[in-house]
Amino acid sequence: MVSISHIVEDLVKHRPYLSESLADGIINVSSLARQLQPSVEKILMREVNTGAIVMALNRLAPCFQMQKQLQLTTLLGNMGDIILRSNLCDYTFKNSPTLLDCHIEVLKNLSKNDEIFYTMVQGVFETNLVISATMEHWVAEFFRNEICLFEQRGLSSVTLKLPKGNSVQAGFYYMIMKELSWEGINLTEVISSTNEFTVVVDNALIDKTFVVLKNIGKNEDYIK
Repeated sequence: MVSISHIVEDLVKHRPYLSESLADGIINVSSLARQLQPSVEKILMREVNTGAIVMALNRLAPCFQMQKQLQLTTLLGNMGDIILRSNLCDYTFKNSPTLLDCHIEVLKNLSKNDEIFYTMVQGVFETNLVISATMEHWVAEFFRNEICLFEQRGLSSVTLKLPKGNSVQAGFYYMIMKELSWEGINLTEVISSTNEFTVVVDNALIDKTFVVLKNIGKNEDYIK
């Protein structure tokens, strides 16, 4: 038989902001219990006392706090090198049968220069390209017949080397994005691979972005 505790735990787990606030003790448990009450009663198909939900939430808080400390602290504390790149351009092109050939032509001219920043992400309807501004003339030449939906200059990037296990840890990327959001940092692009995480921002925000990402594993909220 499904218990009130199991239902409450499932409801909270599917709301990341809620579980984090509960773990930090900054949420009114009684108000939350009243908010969850209709959902709990619907699942159990009977009336439920608010006090029972409050008790379930109070039992959950220490569990969420422990999970947050043990799992995320370990990963966030093992961040690798941080790499900064400046003087970047960002393009978005509409997908076409010839678009891949354009990328190939640009890549041919990059093969002898390891210092050039180049990332390409193909979506369903459009493809994004972030490249060093020194290669801007090649983009203009080889993509001249493609439809450019967006372009922006004066950008920089910060790349984080991620610890192993990041891809199986729920909430890992959320914690990084939350820190950037709290500091009011607007992200032009987010580029991710298995063990690297790159954010592209306006040049004016690069110093602030670097400080946030550099200190993310040292935040006392994760190590206390």
